[in-house]
Amino acid sequence: MTTVIKLGGSLLDDPRRRDAALRQIVARWNSGENVVLVHGGGKHIDAMLAKLGIAKKTHAGLRITDDATLEVVVSVLGGTVNKMLVSELTKLGVRAAGISGSDATLIAAQHPPIDGVELGHVGRVTGANCTLVKAMLQYGILPVVSSIAQSVDGALLNVNADSAASALAVALQAKSLRFITDVAGFLDANGAVVPVLRANEAETFLESVTGGMKPKLQAALSALRAGVGAIEIGENGGTHLVAA
Repeated sequence: MTTVIKLGGSLLDDPRRRDAALRQIVARWNSGENVVLVHGGGKHIDAMLAKLGIAKKTHAGLRITDDATLEVVVSVLGGTVNKMLVSELTKLGVRAAGISGSDATLIAAQHPPIDGVELGHVGRVTGANCTLVKAMLQYGILPVVSSIAQSVDGALLNVNADSAASALAVALQAKSLRFITDVAGFLDANGAVVPVLRANEAETFLESVTGGMKPKLQAALSALRAGVGAIEIGENGGTHLVAA
């Protein structure tokens, strides 16, 4: 069975915490578990845009991705961040290879306007084709997947990494999906971690949740409804999402 792990948030910018997360992944891999790692890299993209003098533009929390921004997104996610993770996993003794969601149409996406607003090269994930990932796993290679997708006509699209990880978990019939992020887990009104969150509770919370936790909950619920049995959110698996 396979575990899909999405690594994101400030963990990607903090060498110490990133190393700790990667060591957890390596321990799973060395125990015989198939692992697929999915990553974003928003802060790295922001830094490169600023360096190039390209203004960051967003709508409803989504990055408006014009032609110039798409070039940066592809180079940073598919290049800088992806190869950094591959290099660090290799140093930890794992055979890893970096690919993007656009390779072999791994992550499929549509390109609709969001709330009637044209966001440029931004896609909504519609599914996954896991032929390439399965082949890599069969030959003992840990896939490191950047969140770049492809439309039916071959256009590259910037997609949410949480949604990409969820689609991969569903397509692989993964036993678990983990979101390793820069928060301890889903927090209640008092700021305490909710250890177990039922699906119906998560649906209710979606109405009021904002920021990066909203797409995580949406992606987690999508995977849960499609049969992924174990879902965790948090740097150390703080919140477990369950169906009942």
